[in-house]
Amino acid sequence: MRGLTTADEWLSLGVSVVRENPELTAAAVLVGLVVVAGGYLLLRAHRTPGIRFRRLLAEQDEIAVLMHPNPDPDAMSAALGVASLADQLDVDATVQYPGQIRHQENRAFRTVLNLELDPIEHVSDLAAESVVLVDHNEPRGFAGADGVLPTAVIDHHPGDGSGDEFTDVRTDYGATASVIAEYFKENDAVPVPPDKHASETNSDLTLPTDTATGLLYGILADTKHLTVGASEPDFAAAAYVYPGVDQDSLDRIANPAVDAEVLEVKARAIAGRRIEGSFGVADVGGVNNVDAIPQAADELIQLEGVSAVIVMGERDGTIHLSGRSRDDRVHMGNAIDSVLSGIDNGNGGGHSRMGGGTISPTVDPNSGNAVETVNRDDLTDALFRAMAGDV
Repeated sequence: MRGLTTADEWLSLGVSVVRENPELTAAAVLVGLVVVAGGYLLLRAHRTPGIRFRRLLAEQDEIAVLMHPNPDPDAMSAALGVASLADQLDVDATVQYPGQIRHQENRAFRTVLNLELDPIEHVSDLAAESVVLVDHNEPRGFAGADGVLPTAVIDHHPGDGSGDEFTDVRTDYGATASVIAEYFKENDAVPVPPDKHASETNSDLTLPTDTATGLLYGILADTKHLTVGASEPDFAAAAYVYPGVDQDSLDRIANPAVDAEVLEVKARAIAGRRIEGSFGVADVGGVNNVDAIPQAADELIQLEGVSAVIVMGERDGTIHLSGRSRDDRVHMGNAIDSVLSGIDNGNGGGHSRMGGGTISPTVDPNSGNAVETVNRDDLTDALFRAMAGDV
């Protein structure tokens, strides 16, 4: 039999095969579809979170990068990173936050890096419909927060929140800044040293000096200089951003002037502490600067013989709690949550080494005045029981 030499002859043979073997043809088509679908899923699976997030950003016209209430360096650096990436993709980004920025370290971070941060009190204040949450996974701290459906969530805290199109929550990381640093690295962004210009890198994406400096400090701040809660990715992220860090700016952020009230609150916590075994609780009373409370907790945990502490204080009727633990028996976030979850208007949580919470006042419908909802002595007793595991 002579060989097939024309396209018409090949086509005729193909039609004949289909007519004579319909089941075989259907199976071949099915296999082809499976191969194509499998190839697509495999390709999608190999896209790193950083690449997927970059593509999501590129689809937006504008975004609101939302930090948690009273943002700390990790939240601010993560927001700075997202805004920097958005800017390089020609996407308008506005960084926003509820609450206040009062801790001297946080104020220095904002000032030294010249950050533009917009406060928010109501959901209508959001700068864009597309919202990216950083360093928390559920919007909170402003009116209408529970009605916000974020487009993306990037965090390292435990929680049930998620983004409509993108969610990346890594509870094994010590800082959200480490996650953002990975995004830049996965997109081949080149860190820009402080003595060079971005144009000298010959790269589509860069890691600007101020962003690199902010991310490194965010990592250091949330991991106690890579000594508490740090994982291998935190060290890798710090090493990646380091070439772009401005050492002078880093030093200015790390060593700001200390507010006089912070020193006073620390003194009140030390003098008024109540100790049971290796656990301590201190009620510092009324404060103007709520950021002095976690700083007092940082001071108390350094006392000899103390392995877990909780400091509480009150501002405008709201009781604020901050805890620290270096005791493997005490998961501080769970301990505070176990107590506050049983109190009206109480909310708490955190990690094993540090946690916090608030108890908001109940408003008297007749007078409109705030009414204290908890006895502070009873609260102190409950906190001691929680740290001892009696919950």
